Amino acid sequence: MELTPNLHAFLWTSTGANNCNTYLIRSAGKNILVDPGHAAFFDRTLQQMQTLELAAEDIDLIIGTHAHPDHIEAVRRFVRPPTLFALHAADWRLVEAAAPHLKAALDFDPEGLVPDFFLSEGDLKVGDIELQVFHTPGHAPGAVTLFWPQARALFTGDLIFNGGLGRTDLPGGDGKKLKSSIRQMAAIEADWLLSGHGDVIQGREAVRLNFESVERTWFNYI
Repeated sequence: MELTPNLHAFLWTSTGANNCNTYLIRSAGKNILVDPGHAAFFDRTLQQMQTLELAAEDIDLIIGTHAHPDHIEAVRRFVRPPTLFALHAADWRLVEAAAPHLKAALDFDPEGLVPDFFLSEGDLKVGDIELQVFHTPGHAPGAVTLFWPQARALFTGDLIFNGGLGRTDLPGGDGKKLKSSIRQMAAIEADWLLSGHGDVIQGREAVRLNFESVERTWFNYI
């Protein structure tokens, strides 16, 4: 799904299996993939990439908004290098601590998912793609939100959705921090809200109203 000539959304619409939305940012020969999803479901995304004449080896950087398996497990489908993988250090520490339990309960093996570098607050530049990285804990301790000023696109992972917000009952979740992070991101004037699950929101007023609606509807419950 082309949102702009350099921004594509590969939305997960199946109700029968848990996976996340994946986003592609392209500019001047550089390609960034946000949240590739589960390894078992990555062929669907790869097929959509192929319609854009892109293969897995054409991806320069994968960014995980957080380390839950439904967002990052497909990193193992890439050859590294040349593809690099970035995640916030706080979420990687959680993965390391939970690794034995993840393997036993979810058959999720973190081996092969070690980040090439860790994300931190501030600017991230890949070629002429300039992203702003915000540490937005609450759903996960190392969750990040990305803002791409060129397209005024806000990539929220599982922080906030169209009409909803991220759960806080998983390890490292924190309702107070989630509310604070959502309020922080509500101040950004974005034309696109691109979440980890659910529909894309387009238009600055629609994005603003969604932030207001989520706070009004859900903040008393977390």
